[in-house]
Amino acid sequence: MHPDYEMPRVLRIINRFNLGGPTYNAAYLSKYLNGDFKTLLVGGANDETEENSEYIVRSLGLRPLIIPEMKRSISPRNDMIAYAKIKEIIRRFKPDIVHTHASKAGALGRRAATVMEVPVVVHTFHGHVFDAYFNSVKSAFYRGIERNLADHTTKIVALSENQRDDLVKKYKICAREKIEIVPLGFDLDRFRVDMEIKRSAFRKEYLVDDDEIAVGIIGRVVPIKNHSFFLDAVKYVLENTDKKIRIFIIGDGEDRPLIEEKTAALGIPFINTHLADHIEKVTVTFTSWIKDIDVVMAGLDIIALTSLNEGTPVSLIEAQAANKPIVSTAVGGIKNVVIPGVTALLSPKGNLNQFSQNMLALVEKESMRKKMGNDGWDFVARKFHYTRLVNDMQNLYYSLLG
Repeated sequence: MHPDYEMPRVLRIINRFNLGGPTYNAAYLSKYLNGDFKTLLVGGANDETEENSEYIVRSLGLRPLIIPEMKRSISPRNDMIAYAKIKEIIRRFKPDIVHTHASKAGALGRRAATVMEVPVVVHTFHGHVFDAYFNSVKSAFYRGIERNLADHTTKIVALSENQRDDLVKKYKICAREKIEIVPLGFDLDRFRVDMEIKRSAFRKEYLVDDDEIAVGIIGRVVPIKNHSFFLDAVKYVLENTDKKIRIFIIGDGEDRPLIEEKTAALGIPFINTHLADHIEKVTVTFTSWIKDIDVVMAGLDIIALTSLNEGTPVSLIEAQAANKPIVSTAVGGIKNVVIPGVTALLSPKGNLNQFSQNMLALVEKESMRKKMGNDGWDFVARKFHYTRLVNDMQNLYYSLLG
């Protein structure tokens, strides 16, 4: 390399460090692009109901810069302070590329980058807020904002073909040629190592017998994840099978008290591990957040997802890496994350009968669980490993820098 060569600088801005795809995406890009790009990672503050996942980036040797005022909720005062701080970071760091991840970071970061005349501005949509989050008036308002921001964005990154088509055709955010598809990437190797040891550890901790089928749903306990729908399906399965079943709700969030109330109203025995001195033998266990998700995946037999909208759900990618079958609603980019009918049984959003029947089929048929599980690894290893993500993004950056 020529001694006068200076690596291009990338300022990467993410909403906040909570468990999920955006954090992993930002972490792996910040870490593994460092040989070719000088990267500064900036993030906002977590909600109190969310598990902080800064440990993910710090475990990779990264030291992110935190802007406490950049929060998930809208606050004119905090947003203006965060915006001013981002402009000052740009002034000092002098990035060639500002790459924002998710909505709040995208709004503040792209506006700041435009004002500060950053040469290249990139934004990744990790899902979007146009469906299921707000009423039609608010959704229209946010679509208008995103269209304006897109006009000042060099390239928009979509995580899947389905998401790109939504942005272009359904929501008309920008022209098709402005969008590049770059699926997420993860370090999936830990879902292949010592899985029997991990399975034994998980099932011993939660008193799961060998003949019990453990079904888990993983993620924030918030309205968009639709845990109420999941419980209705659980109730149906319990009433229509003789198999022994254990249910695990892994995660936490603002809806947890409501979901616990619904579990009780359905007459399903449950335990809240925050309140218990020890684990009792119950049907539903609320575990809150568990960091060692590879241990969780090893211990479970079926992975469920009931979201009203999704971008690229990490739990489904990890489930396939761990050779676990999936039952899910077919929303957002899910069809691009699984192989429908092969690694996952999908049903339309709101179709409780079909979702319940799919879950029941997986509970009843061990051979189906094994076959669907075994088909997952090759698919996700090829499509969602972080080495592919880094290579794709590196090529995109160089093409945009020209």
